[in-house]
Amino acid sequence: MINYFSEYISLQQKALESIDKDTLARLIGLFRSALDEDRQIFVFGNGGSGNNASHFVTDLGKSSSDKTHKRFRCMCLNDNTGWITAIGNDYCFEDIFMRQLSNLANPGDLLMALSVSGNSPNMVKAMEWGKQQGMHTVALVGGKKGKLAELADTVIAIDDTHYGRVEDAQMGICHMICYAFVEKAELQGPRSS
Repeated sequence: MINYFSEYISLQQKALESIDKDTLARLIGLFRSALDEDRQIFVFGNGGSGNNASHFVTDLGKSSSDKTHKRFRCMCLNDNTGWITAIGNDYCFEDIFMRQLSNLANPGDLLMALSVSGNSPNMVKAMEWGKQQGMHTVALVGGKKGKLAELADTVIAIDDTHYGRVEDAQMGICHMICYAFVEKAELQGPRSS
């Protein structure tokens, strides 16, 4: 087991090192613009990536917002079980994210998808809808990238296809975004004109 752990940790480090830091810096800039312009931020995913999306929105809406000059307007599309099951039952599972967005989103809002495969039909449909509505679209995906990477305006692809390692790296990205706002004073106050 020790060799397994050592190899897993080594591969996890490689996955983390594959995060494009320039794109991550631009992504933090997009979140800062959304904050300053009072835009809404929608985050979503399936399975473990969906749990990461929920965790991220919790940190952004609470910890990051406790430090910034105004509060992030953020929502995880995974968190309303009643709405998800009603949409899935009455329409289809592919609509569970898109139909929520159709009630809530506006042009210029930020839409961020977390996915390992990048090809989940419900996520692709929501991303396509978001682009058509003029949202800025972001995808955090695994090494296969998939359709989400083709659609998104901003993409960070983790160079691995292992679900656990990609999801851990995605959560690392989410924590870096949140803690940049918690720990970097230049991101907290209003921009000077």
